Amino acid sequence: MRFRLLPYPLILLATACVPLGTPITNPNAPVSQQRPAEYYADRTLRYQDYIYDPSVRSVQCYVPTAQANDVLLPPIVPLSQEQPVTLEFDVLGEQAPRLTAKLVHCDLGWTPSQITDMQFLGEINEFTLTNYRISVNTKTPYYHYALQVPRVKLSGNYVLVVQNAAGVPLVSRRMLVYDNQVIANLEQGILAGGTDARYAYQQLNFNINYSAVALVNPAAEVKVVLRQNYRWDNAHYNLAPTFVRDAERVLQYQYINYENAFAGLSEYRYFDMRSLQANGLGVARLLRQTAPVQVELLPETTRNGLAYNQYVDANGQRVFENREFGNGAYNGDYAMVTFNLKADKPAPGPVYVLGALSDWQLKEEFRLAYDSLQQRYTGRALLKQGYYNYSYAVAPQRAGAAPDEVYFEGTHQETENQYDLLVYYRPPGTRTDLLIAYQALDLNKR
Repeated sequence: MRFRLLPYPLILLATACVPLGTPITNPNAPVSQQRPAEYYADRTLRYQDYIYDPSVRSVQCYVPTAQANDVLLPPIVPLSQEQPVTLEFDVLGEQAPRLTAKLVHCDLGWTPSQITDMQFLGEINEFTLTNYRISVNTKTPYYHYALQVPRVKLSGNYVLVVQNAAGVPLVSRRMLVYDNQVIANLEQGILAGGTDARYAYQQLNFNINYSAVALVNPAAEVKVVLRQNYRWDNAHYNLAPTFVRDAERVLQYQYINYENAFAGLSEYRYFDMRSLQANGLGVARLLRQTAPVQVELLPETTRNGLAYNQYVDANGQRVFENREFGNGAYNGDYAMVTFNLKADKPAPGPVYVLGALSDWQLKEEFRLAYDSLQQRYTGRALLKQGYYNYSYAVAPQRAGAAPDEVYFEGTHQETENQYDLLVYYRPPGTRTDLLIAYQALDLNKR
């Protein structure tokens, strides 16, 4: 989607600088919820969006279109790939390491598929990252890397892995390549049940027309994934068709038990630190004399139970920019950002800042600590200069469940959200799942 960044008001409110919360020490906790040292100590390659080294920051994987805010476009391209996916990231420090990248083709469940590199790639599967620049006039030195991902010959799921000279992974990013062989139609549905659910959740109905292609046992072999705002942490899997219309060669997915419904949530919170010379939106105070610069955000409160507030957001994403000198890629500095959330009582679980800034993971460096005397959650994170969207989330009680954003953010049917549908199929005799249709929908588009 497109959004308009607003000018800066001057806010003269001071808050105290606070340390990050007490680390999680449970060794059985998910790796994304362990202490930073534990999180980065495990360099085992994961076939997901992941950062393996604390020096790697500000990762963006998108489709460049030369349009405004194209960095918000997810890494999803048709098989023609007129505009290939681009990966950008920073490596903190004063030396540029030698880095290479490779692609891994994966199946529906994001495990490596049983095909060779030459079956999906027309060149050697190792790409040296030669496009990099050193930061300019920043208190935190870094090198900014960029890579245009080579075109592939096969649709499906891919993981782009960047590794150092020793072959140790530094960052991995998921990307999708689709080849529309069937027709997918995604639309807003009407929720059954009480009025509370109807005004809190968003229903997505869809159907798949396979009249143009011969599919073997499509009701069982066609697999779909439904996502909200291009996230994987709360995506819906294992959705079976509710109606199979053989005569029309159509699979229909219309549920009544919320299988394909999402909490609408609220528009994302935001702060603007594109300038480190004046307070932007959501910023209470800047301490420019420190290295890195200290940025303290305005105190916030829960939005659960409040009326819906409409404004244009970036659906949890962020844009790096320097208002004074331009080109945030290598002119943007880093700042230590303090979050401040008022709460009368502790939440039923650990509280985190969630969004693209945390890779949609409950990372320990984004965990907030609760102060019972001041009745607030606080925490700090090192972030690059720019405009940010985020939410506050409570860690789930059940392993594998999605974070609870409703607790602090509330949920509304009117909220603008982006949804997309992924349709997979494994032809008989092949060894991998192909992405045979892709459809996106901007619900409640402004």
